[in-house]
Amino acid sequence: MCCRDNDDFSDSNSCSVFAALIGLALAGVVGLTLLLVGCALPEYGSWWPLFVVFFYILAPIPTAIARRFNYDAPTTTPCMEFAIFATTGIVVSAFALPAVLAHAGTIRWGACFFTNTASTIFFLAIVAYYYMNHEDGWNAAIY
Repeated sequence: MCCRDNDDFSDSNSCSVFAALIGLALAGVVGLTLLLVGCALPEYGSWWPLFVVFFYILAPIPTAIARRFNYDAPTTTPCMEFAIFATTGIVVSAFALPAVLAHAGTIRWGACFFTNTASTIFFLAIVAYYYMNHEDGWNAAIY
């Protein structure tokens, strides 16, 4: 559809990048919709699960900073190792916060399910974004 000869996207590589960007946008919309469903349904009635958005924003920051300070080394650098450790803590916190809120009775377990499903979709979209930019130094061994 986007790869016709008279289109601007006649190159197959640009067509695949365009399709990947649409896929990432769709994943973001589905994740945000599930997050809002977990908050806005009348039987759940609590907006506390929206705090996981802070984790979505914070998750790629340590790796992005470490990639800026990465030098050409045959193995991973200590800076990148710490960034992976910090990112892992942020991702685990994004999944743990709804579970803790549900256990404390602040939100219901259904809202916890919707929030954790949204987190799964968002974090898979972040990993897919890094995979799409593999020419910028993607190293599958450290991700």
